[in-house]
Amino acid sequence: MIFNEDFETLPREALEAIQLRRLQSLVERVYNLVPFYRQKFDQAGIRPGEVKSLQDLQRLPFTTKQDLRDNYPFGMFAVPMEQVVRIHASSGTTGKPTVVGYTHRDIKTWSELIARTLSAAGVQRGDIVHNAYGYGLFTGGLGFHYGIEYLGASVIPVSGGNTKRQIMLLQDFGPTAITCTPSFSLHLYDVAKDMGVDFADLSLRVGICGAEPWSEAMRQEIEKKLGIDALDIYGLSEIMGPGVSVECLEAKNGLHIFEDHFLPEIIDPNTLQPLPFGEVGELVITTLTKEAFPVIRYRTRDISALYPEPCRCGRTLVRMARIMGRTDDMLIIRGVNVFPSQIEAVLMEIQEVEPHYQIVVDRVGQMDTLEVKVEVEEATFSDEVRQLQVLEKKIEHNIKDYLGVSAKVRLVEPRSIPRSEGKALRVIDKRKI
Repeated sequence: MIFNEDFETLPREALEAIQLRRLQSLVERVYNLVPFYRQKFDQAGIRPGEVKSLQDLQRLPFTTKQDLRDNYPFGMFAVPMEQVVRIHASSGTTGKPTVVGYTHRDIKTWSELIARTLSAAGVQRGDIVHNAYGYGLFTGGLGFHYGIEYLGASVIPVSGGNTKRQIMLLQDFGPTAITCTPSFSLHLYDVAKDMGVDFADLSLRVGICGAEPWSEAMRQEIEKKLGIDALDIYGLSEIMGPGVSVECLEAKNGLHIFEDHFLPEIIDPNTLQPLPFGEVGELVITTLTKEAFPVIRYRTRDISALYPEPCRCGRTLVRMARIMGRTDDMLIIRGVNVFPSQIEAVLMEIQEVEPHYQIVVDRVGQMDTLEVKVEVEEATFSDEVRQLQVLEKKIEHNIKDYLGVSAKVRLVEPRSIPRSEGKALRVIDKRKI
């Protein structure tokens, strides 16, 4: 289903005309209202009136997360505080969080984008959505909440945590859709199994999963265990929150970016030069319609690629590949670039293991070491030690064959790796670099 056919199915020429008008308005506004951007534009030697085409986007300066932290808390806002009706902040692991603001119009825009997202997943008026994203400063919970209501569906604002209670609500309230991280969906399955609850008896038909990178193999695991369609979504608080892009139910082949609101690029993270369609690099996004907190050429640090071909669902929007990892959490092991999602893809091909793992990186002398702890199925764990050793060697061989780097695999008993009710802690890096 398509929520807004007027914009989601536009011919490319018409869409680019809208993008250019909105980009020109954006650069004029931030130059006059945000001192940070005025300074960056002046340093780059470009004035707003010189933006004549979408190609001129490449002349504009980048924005980084450090820029946002340097202007903490409200230095990047483009409207006075009396027009800001909501404030969110990222859950950054170091330093102060990045703070974002929204006007009334921003909230309405965001709500429509989530309605588009839900529609792409087949959710419509009359559906009940179990919203298990966290509420609070994190954008996930409230972002989806307003969008579900905007669509006209019913929302269960359950947030994160209280897993057993969530299982009860899934049974009693009969939601048809769930929004949560992919790792939490599998955690729900494990807890339900312990409680004697079969997901096949629930009303769920679709899950909208994001907030952490996940592989195609994990999608298949979720769909098999929960008996639902599982769709990938993308968003980040610096840009808007959830609602930047989403897979469609018809194809599950790349995430449609809502280009009338977000202008995407892929750049080489080393040279910072734009890359053509189909090449893998860092995703950069310019917000075209945000009022309170617009950003120009924001370096997301997420690794993806863009594909312009129209989709069989009818949308003409460019599609982005599933996030493959991040430039700033990419592991460099003995000179090899390794993303956790790549290791996950290897693990998910092994029938005897569970989709719960942890990657431990350390340095012994001058040599990096890579250990992968992965849970095995209960039946497998009860096998003879020799059989477990054979399985460990098999996984080690597959990782070496796929990634070109050696890893020590350690099989651990079921339920021994800590579960997360939010983003899963996949990597522990003990190196002092």
